[in-house]
Amino acid sequence: MSEAAKLAPRPQPPRLFNTPVECGFRLLFILSASRPALFDVQRLISYDYLLVHSGDVDTSYPSLHPAVPNRGAEWVIKRQVVDTGLSLMCARELVIRNMTDLGIYYSGSDLTSAFVGLLKTSYAEGLRDRAKWLAERFDSYTDERLQSYMAAQVGEWGAEFDTLSALKDVDL
Repeated sequence: MSEAAKLAPRPQPPRLFNTPVECGFRLLFILSASRPALFDVQRLISYDYLLVHSGDVDTSYPSLHPAVPNRGAEWVIKRQVVDTGLSLMCARELVIRNMTDLGIYYSGSDLTSAFVGLLKTSYAEGLRDRAKWLAERFDSYTDERLQSYMAAQVGEWGAEFDTLSALKDVDL
C-alpha cells in the first residue's frame, strides 16, 4: 500500500438512521394523522421524537427505535434533519408549506394521506398507529405546553442507562 493511500481519509459508511429522507417520511405520518392542523418546525421536532420513542411516554405504545442512552438529547439536535426532511417532502408536494403572519407552518394534504396509505410494511403500520396516538394525545397541547412538557422530560429519557452504569460500580 502506498504512503498516499495510507494517509487518504477512509470513506464514511452511509448513514442509515435519522437521515432527512427517513425523518421526512415519519413527518408524513404525523401530518397525515393530524390533518388539517398546521405545525411549526419546533412542534414537528417534538412530534418526531415522540413518534419513535413513544414508550418513553406511554408503555402501551412501545418505542419503534431502540432505547439508547441519553436519547432525550435527540430532541435538542434534530432541527437540521427535520428542516431538510420537510424540504424534501415539500419539493415532492407531499407536505404543504404555509406562510402565515406568525411564521412558516406545515400541514398534510390529500396527497400526504394517500401516499402514507400506500405504505404497508410493519414499520409503516407502527408509524401509523403511533401517529394516531400522538395526534390524540398531544394535538390539544398549545405550543408552550408541549415545549414545557418536552423540556421537563428530556433529561429523564435515556437516564435509566446512567443508573445501570452506576450499578456496575457498586460492590455487592
